[in-house]
Amino acid sequence: MYPFSFTKAANTREALNAGRSGGRYIAGGTTLVDLMRETVERPGTLVDISGLPLGEVTVTERGGLRIGALVSMSEAAAHPTVRTLYSVVSEALELSASAQLRNMATIGGNIMQRTRCTYFRDVTADCNKREPGSGCAALRGHNRTHAILGTSDDCVATHPSDVAVAFAALEASVHLLGPDGERRVPFSDFLLKPGDTPNREHALKQGELITTVEIPPLPRPLRSGYLKVRDRQSYEFALTSAAVALHVRGGVIREARVAVGGVGTVPWKLPAVEQALIGVRPSDRLWAEAARHAADGARPLQHNRFKVELLQRTVERQLRVVGGMK
Repeated sequence: MYPFSFTKAANTREALNAGRSGGRYIAGGTTLVDLMRETVERPGTLVDISGLPLGEVTVTERGGLRIGALVSMSEAAAHPTVRTLYSVVSEALELSASAQLRNMATIGGNIMQRTRCTYFRDVTADCNKREPGSGCAALRGHNRTHAILGTSDDCVATHPSDVAVAFAALEASVHLLGPDGERRVPFSDFLLKPGDTPNREHALKQGELITTVEIPPLPRPLRSGYLKVRDRQSYEFALTSAAVALHVRGGVIREARVAVGGVGTVPWKLPAVEQALIGVRPSDRLWAEAARHAADGARPLQHNRFKVELLQRTVERQLRVVGGMK
């Protein structure tokens, strides 16, 4: 670990001033500290923001939900309003990491966590995300766990967050506060696909701070859930996952929200699957036909071709579960 200075922000103004000067924000530290130990991250200054008033879950006037950036994963998962209104969020959180990590890690930090790609975390390996222009060792290396959607010739690393998949499905937005004031960014624009600049992973500007993640109001009744497929049932990242939310009225699907994880360089929304569902009556045939679109545009690598079929099966299974036809 390289030397660094540490300061604790007493209020938002202090945090923004330190961030504008190049400080890196830290709260739970469950990701950043690991990367610092591995010398992947080398911040000169850490700014502790754990004392800022960003730890509440509130319902908006229109019936949506705001989750503060400093709400812990375990607090958000157990919150009765989250569980009642958007169970897909609770389930995604409960299937993440370990209980100890969920008690420490925050919502803001979770969506900002960096990839678990082995080559990114090995400072001796070529990685355009860590060192732009050096190459991508995963392209010709062992790439079983890597992405098949949203990839480029410069990067095929997956985004590791589970709850980010739920936020993508629900079309959430991220509220930011920075030196230039407040702004809101749709979740679909917050995390960036690699393209030819895989080192640019998010839409944050210098010194900006995540304040809340807002989920918009969706029609009721809303059934939702999260399915995670992995090599083992505990403390493991997804090979594939699916976040599904359905509004069924009068025996017909009126609204559908579907996103997947473990297969994309960012949490991957599936508009073709959603369109195949809307306006149709639930049936075994519908789930299967809609799920065939889940891997549209996939670019599998040598060792992860199995993810194409696994993704389709994962989406179909979760559609059946959420749709009430297990």
